[in-house]
Amino acid sequence: MTEARSKARPSQPTADETQRLGIGAALVLAVVTALGLHTLVSAPATREAAQAELVRVIADEDRDVCGQLGLRPGTNAFVACSRELANVRRKQSDRDQAAAAGML
Repeated sequence: MTEARSKARPSQPTADETQRLGIGAALVLAVVTALGLHTLVSAPATREAAQAELVRVIADEDRDVCGQLGLRPGTNAFVACSRELANVRRKQSDRDQAAAAGML
C-alpha cells in the first residue's frame, strides 16, 4: 500500500508541466496576434477587390439588360439605360434598408 502512494502523481503540476503550458499559451497568443495583424493589413486590399468586382458585375448587368432592349454600349441610349438601372438599384437598396430597420 505504501508503494501505491509513492507512485501516485502529485496534485500540483510540476515546473516542467507549467513551463509547457506557458509555452503553449504563448504560441496560441502569437498565432492569434499574427492572424489579427494579417487581417488588418489585408483588409483594404480585400475591400478594394470586392469593390472592383461589384463594379464589374454591375457593368455586366447593365450590358446584358440594356443589350436585351437593343441598346449598344457607347450610345447615349445605353448611358441613359445604365443611369436608370442605377436608380432602380438605389431604390431597391433603400427598400432593403427600410425593411431591415423594420419600417416596411
